Amino acid sequence: MNIILLGAQGSGKGTQAQLLKEKYNLIHVSTGDLLRETTDEKIKQQMKEGKLISDEQIIKLIKEKLSGEEGAILDGFPRTLRQAEALDEITHIDGVIELKLTDEEALKRLSGRKTCKNCKTVYGTENPSKKQGKCDKCTGELYQREDDKPEAIKKRLTAYHEETEPLIEYYKPRKIVHTVDASKSIKEIFANLCKIIEELA
Repeated sequence: MNIILLGAQGSGKGTQAQLLKEKYNLIHVSTGDLLRETTDEKIKQQMKEGKLISDEQIIKLIKEKLSGEEGAILDGFPRTLRQAEALDEITHIDGVIELKLTDEEALKRLSGRKTCKNCKTVYGTENPSKKQGKCDKCTGELYQREDDKPEAIKKRLTAYHEETEPLIEYYKPRKIVHTVDASKSIKEIFANLCKIIEELA
C-alpha cells in the first residue's frame, strides 16, 4: 500500500510518517532523507553548491527506493503536478491524506521548532525537550533551522499553496483523497490516520 501525506510545513507530516511506518511496517520515503543519504556524486555536488535538484533526479531516487518494496508512506513527494504524473508511472497510489493546517498555526508551530544537531530529532511546542537546548535521546545540541525562521516559513507556505495544493484536485477524481485536521494533538492525528489507512486496506 502506498500512501501520500500532503500538508503544509508544520502540519506534522514527518512525525506522523514515522509513527505510521512503525505501526504498519511501511517504508518512509522523504525527499529530504533521500537527498541526504544519496551516494550519487553529482547530486551531492549540486547540494553542496546549493543548486536545485531536478525532478528527473528526484524521481530516479524515488524509483530506486520504491523498487521491490511492499508499501510506502511518501512524505513531501510529490510536490508538483509534474512529479505526481511521474509517480503514476512508477507505482500505484492507494490513498492521499491531506494534513490541513492554517498558515497562522503553521507559522506558530515552526517558529518554535528546534532540531537536534546530532540525531535530527525535532522538538516543538507539543513535544518540548525535557532539558532546555538539549536532545532527550542523545543529549545533542538543539538549534533552529534556517528554513524554520518566519520569513523562510512564509515563502515555503506560499510555494506549498501554489505548487502542492493543486495535487488534491489531481487525485480527487480517483476518490482516494482524505483530509485530517492537523491542528489537533499528535495522538489524535495519528488515530485519525490509522482509521483512514485501515479503511483503505
